[in-house]
Amino acid sequence: MRSILFLMLCGVFCAGLMFPSCKHDSVFNVEPDPTDTTGTGGNNGNGGNNGGTGNGVLCNPDSVYFENQILPILISNCTESGCHNAQDREDGVVLTSYQNLVATVENATLNDTHENDLLKALTEDDPEDRMPYQKPPLPQEQINLIIRWVQQGAKNNGCNENAGQCDVSNVTFSNFVQPLIQTRCQGCHSGAAPQGGINLAGHAAVKTVADNGKLYEVITRTSNFMPKGGQKLDECTTNKLKAWIDAGALNN
Repeated sequence: MRSILFLMLCGVFCAGLMFPSCKHDSVFNVEPDPTDTTGTGGNNGNGGNNGGTGNGVLCNPDSVYFENQILPILISNCTESGCHNAQDREDGVVLTSYQNLVATVENATLNDTHENDLLKALTEDDPEDRMPYQKPPLPQEQINLIIRWVQQGAKNNGCNENAGQCDVSNVTFSNFVQPLIQTRCQGCHSGAAPQGGINLAGHAAVKTVADNGKLYEVITRTSNFMPKGGQKLDECTTNKLKAWIDAGALNN
């Protein structure tokens, strides 16, 4: 059996391209509720707006939050055209919201990390069975983050990352831009055949699209924004990225 999950984020860099098929055998074999229409994952910012956003909750660095950290990974890597979005529902699996994850993936929130089907797909030794299908495995730090989320109860939680003043004074590539790009963009824009010919796996490539204005342009559009299928980046995140670009998009 092959993994249901396929690594791809198709932002506006990919607009107008034909996307590859995501046909493969499911390792979960769980039929969804046909009446479930939550979590459209469309470019209206509602892909994860399911009640767990926690706008009034200050983020705790010791906690992992589904809305802020886990859902963006799923959106980035699993919801391309033909795959696990609410329209295509490949193998009956939809990964655009917590509700859809729970409804369509068996044991997705099971706290036993050895039996949790989401983690089993991520860590399978056989590349034919492992998520992402026909792609390198997710970065270990992302796998570790999902493991921590599962160990903490696999909750539908969220927090306000920008509570208080938005500090743009010390934004660097290593502490902010690289993790942001890795989580939100590299699902599509990496590997041997990155979508749109845009490979963002490294500072030099990110600097190129930062210097020519494309990076800031695509994240600030009112429609067809990047990341496609996920929530639009909030104002503070956008301001931090702009501060890094304005400072020369340094490899710092």
